[in-house]
Amino acid sequence: MDAEPNSTVPPDSAPRKPVAELLADAGLRPTRQRLALGELLFGQSGDRHVTAERLYEEALAANLSVSLATVYNALHQFTQAGLLREIAVDGARVYFDTNTADHHHFLLEDDGELYDIAGANVSVSHLPQPPDGLRVARVDVVVRLRRA
Repeated sequence: MDAEPNSTVPPDSAPRKPVAELLADAGLRPTRQRLALGELLFGQSGDRHVTAERLYEEALAANLSVSLATVYNALHQFTQAGLLREIAVDGARVYFDTNTADHHHFLLEDDGELYDIAGANVSVSHLPQPPDGLRVARVDVVVRLRRA
């Protein structure tokens, strides 16, 4: 989803690299399906939060011949390459975020939409010490909202 006008993180105004260049820079071979899905994800201005199912529906609407499994595979490959950030909500819902910078999210529970919160606007303190040999990689805060 694009950043809303009242979002706490301004929309990305810098022009994006061509998708083929993004994939190559991330070490991914620019296959036809990766390019097509990458265009749906990264070809628009602003950052997006999508589920695999939503991206699959967008691909079908764009007359792309891909399976849901291919969409899942591509999203996970993009995530492993650092192009996307995975956000798990309620254990069952997984979103993929094109904004990989440090930030958190509002979740509108009524419709499942995510909105960015700038990382500097959330403070997390007193994290427990991780077990030996492990380090904290990232802390994701999801603030749940309901319409008043």
